[in-house]
Amino acid sequence: MREATQKLGRLEWAALKGVIVREVVNFSSFWRGSTFSSTVDPTIYLLAFGFGFGSLVSQVAGYNYIEFIGTGIVATTVMFAGAFPAMYSVFVKYQFQHTYDAILAAPVDTEELVTAEGLWIGMRVGVYGCVPVLVAMIFGLDPSWGMLLVPLIAGLAAFGWASFGIFIAGKSKSIESFSYWQSGLLTPIFLVAGTFFPLTGLPQWAQILGNLNPLYHCVELVRNSVFMKLGIVDLGHLLFLIVFALISWRLAIYFMERKLVT
Repeated sequence: MREATQKLGRLEWAALKGVIVREVVNFSSFWRGSTFSSTVDPTIYLLAFGFGFGSLVSQVAGYNYIEFIGTGIVATTVMFAGAFPAMYSVFVKYQFQHTYDAILAAPVDTEELVTAEGLWIGMRVGVYGCVPVLVAMIFGLDPSWGMLLVPLIAGLAAFGWASFGIFIAGKSKSIESFSYWQSGLLTPIFLVAGTFFPLTGLPQWAQILGNLNPLYHCVELVRNSVFMKLGIVDLGHLLFLIVFALISWRLAIYFMERKLVT
């Protein structure tokens, strides 16, 4: 632990770059396993639900079901590949490895550390998020210029979920408490996001809750981008993701400061 120091009030690029470079070098030693789980898992979901339910329901909301779910799985990939690695990696680094103690001994503060971690995960997941769309293209999804927006949307949403995962890690006293967040919050969010079925078929109260779900706004933004149906409503989806990312980012900084700075 280090003693509290006077905050600079800004993010230093040199500090951010130093943390990100360290993460890139570290990632080079386990990228195969991380990439495998982050790309194969959503592909399995896509194929299982796409061809499983797809054999019973050919179209949903005017789309072929494989296309509907292929665009929706992007958001699921973002949440799982963003929040979960952040939760476990950050907790292990400060609780067991004491990696952050060494980093904070350099001219890096907690705000820069959290921001760099979130940015790195966001950039990485922005690439992973394209995989479900590419797989859906193999099974009939027509390519479009809107697909070029997918990595940007996925990266923004991933920064928010990574920050949320860091917030959970900073707030938790033990790694076992993650199960409360996973089962009590993240799993319901995953199921009620418009990924596998439209929210319009749910009761009114469930639709209201669904509209407060960041994952839903990511699903809608990706889907409308891929199918070239962007409109005014998508500015609302984008704004929601930005606000979610900012709130999660500040919460992550606040709780990590309580953990790391004495």
